[in-house]
Amino acid sequence: MAPPPRGRLLLLLPLLLLAAAAAASTARADDLVAELQSLRARSPSGVIHLTDTSVTRFLSGTAARRPYSVLVFFDAASLHSKPDLHLPQLRAEFALLSASFLARNPASADLFFADIEFAESQHSFHQFGVNSLPHVRLVRPDHAALAGSEQMDQSHFSRLADSMAEFVESRTGLEVGPIVRPPLLSRNQVILLGILFLASIPFMIKRIVEGETLLHDRRVWMAGALFVYFFSVSGGMYGIIRHTPMFLTDRADPNKLVFFYQGSGMQLGAEGFAVGFLYTLVGLMIAGVTHLLVRVESLQTQRFAMLAVMVIGWWAVRKVIYLDNWKTGYSIHTFWPSSWR
Repeated sequence: MAPPPRGRLLLLLPLLLLAAAAAASTARADDLVAELQSLRARSPSGVIHLTDTSVTRFLSGTAARRPYSVLVFFDAASLHSKPDLHLPQLRAEFALLSASFLARNPASADLFFADIEFAESQHSFHQFGVNSLPHVRLVRPDHAALAGSEQMDQSHFSRLADSMAEFVESRTGLEVGPIVRPPLLSRNQVILLGILFLASIPFMIKRIVEGETLLHDRRVWMAGALFVYFFSVSGGMYGIIRHTPMFLTDRADPNKLVFFYQGSGMQLGAEGFAVGFLYTLVGLMIAGVTHLLVRVESLQTQRFAMLAVMVIGWWAVRKVIYLDNWKTGYSIHTFWPSSWR
């Protein structure tokens, strides 16, 4: 016997309520996505600026309410002056990452990029559990609690936007594409430089024919050779590739700077330049002895200069050995012939 019409309505009522709730949740999620897309369109790089209020609005709830992921960069304007943190540079690279993703996925509703500033959103920092910078978090739909979101490892800052893109692609399955960097010169600057170059060609030809260019000056070649030698032995290329700071701030005393870092895992720019100076000093003294001192007629002057070179060279080599032992623990051992033992 079929239930009466009123009984049928009572049986269908829970299903109708669930369907209405699901429809409302879907509409709510669509509204959040549309609002995020609107905020993203207003930003030149596509990075959305969040505050405590907007963090609660866009990043709280479950996947039904938030069917998108958000990569969040945590910033602090008061720490931009700290050279060891590289916050301005990393923030600029984060913007390049966002712009590159947006260029490849212009209508994407799966991933958004955002930043949070400490001074105006301290509560959000506390919710995420952020206590040090630089810091980047990926909030996926399955992250119900902000503290449970995934933190980007420090190694993903090594190659700036390129390594950040690898993190995004491996965690979200979305393709960022090549990082689009702005050209060093604008179109008008390139045209102006081209005009100046064309106008200077006759003058350049005249100087080359007369042999009066910088390339004909021995002093320029000597200075260039010294620069290349110093740049090589001081680890300058290592510093450029690794983006190593010149010095660090002492954690125990913020007013004190650290120029030499003990440990083989890291090298500061200042210590590389110091060792490079000692190498260059010894090289210049040897060059002076072999090319200049031999032309001096006074035997007494030659002896005095040689003694000074030997003393300074011994001091420089001893200092390099000492710094190497202090930093890495490696020490030079003296080996005597077996017949001397």
